Amino acid sequence: MSKGYWVSAYRETKDQARLATYAQLAVPAVEAAGGRVIARGVADEVREHGLKERTVVIEFPSYEQAVAAYESDAYRKALEALGDAVVRDFRIIRGVE
Repeated sequence: MSKGYWVSAYRETKDQARLATYAQLAVPAVEAAGGRVIARGVADEVREHGLKERTVVIEFPSYEQAVAAYESDAYRKALEALGDAVVRDFRIIRGVE
């Protein structure tokens, strides 16, 4: 069974307060689903057309748990709080076995 990962690249933050509210709701939702943040912050270095932006990587025990976490009621509430406060590239990917 492959691990699952959320990878979020924040292109733009329009409302810092709403982002903070999202984080307060998202962290417990992610943790309840078995996720843990393994990287978070602005890139120290960028290469090959990369952007110096905030990136977050969250690891889940399985790909299925990563998908279920995103679809959970608790995380949906976090997304509602976030609204259009950010522009981000969000992906769910499978780990390499």
